Amino acid sequence: MIIRSEHWQHIPVLHIVEESKEQEQLPVVLFFHGFTSAKEHNLHYAYNLAKQGIRVILPDGMLHGERAEDLDEFHLALKFWEIVLSNIKEAGILYEELRTRNLIDGSTLVGMGGTSMGGLTTFGCLASYEWISAASVMMGSPAFVKLAKGQISYAERGGRELPVTPEEREQLFAALGRVDLSENPDRLNERPLFMWHGEQDTLVPFELTKEFYLEIQKNYAGHPGRLKWMPDEEAGHSVSRPGMLASVDWLAQHLLAGV
Repeated sequence: MIIRSEHWQHIPVLHIVEESKEQEQLPVVLFFHGFTSAKEHNLHYAYNLAKQGIRVILPDGMLHGERAEDLDEFHLALKFWEIVLSNIKEAGILYEELRTRNLIDGSTLVGMGGTSMGGLTTFGCLASYEWISAASVMMGSPAFVKLAKGQISYAERGGRELPVTPEEREQLFAALGRVDLSENPDRLNERPLFMWHGEQDTLVPFELTKEFYLEIQKNYAGHPGRLKWMPDEEAGHSVSRPGMLASVDWLAQHLLAGV
C-alpha cells in the first residue's frame, strides 16, 4: 500500500492505494475530515478501504491541515459554513482531477464519506452531484439551515456578538438551503447511504439525523439494502471502531459490487 502526498490543483491530498493496483481504474472514495482535524487523521478509514481494493483521496479542507492559518478556534468557527461550502465545491474539482489523471472513466464508481464536518460535506455533495455512487456519513447532519440557525442562536445566548449582518445571515441561509439535503431528499435518488451517529452527541444533533433517516425510509422501500442507519446509544461525538469498520465495509460492498 502506498500513501502519496500530492496537490490536486490548489488542494493538498493524501492518495492511498494498493501499490499493485496503482495504475488501474479502481472504485474511488473521497473522504473528508472534521472541523479542526486534517486529512491524515482519517488514514485508518483509508487503510481499511484501500486493502479492499478501493482508491482513497483524503483532502485538506480550507483553513485546515496544510492550509491552516493563524486563527483561534472561535474565529475558525465563524468560517465553519464557508468551509463546508468550499468542501462541496472542491469535491467537484477533485472529481474532475480523477478524470484528468485517467484514474476513472465513465463506468468507474466514486463514493464519498466523512466525519462530522466531513459528514456534512458528504450530505451537501449528495445534494449537489449525481456522480456519487454511494456514501457513508458519520456524525453528520443533512439539515444545514436548521443547524446553522441553531448554532447562531446558541452563540448569541452565550453572549457572543457575531460579526454578521442580518443580510449576510439571509445570504448564508439561502446558500445552505440550495445544498440542504433535508429540504431536497429526492436528490438522493435511492443511492446507497450509510449513517452512523452517537445518541449522546452534543455537537451535531443526533435527532436531526434520525429524523432524516425516518423521512427517507419510504424512498428506499424498493431497495431497502441501500439504506443503513447505525445509531450508537453510548457514543458522543466520536466514532466507535465498530462504526468506522461498518462504514468502510458499506462503501466497499456497494462500490465493488457495482452498487
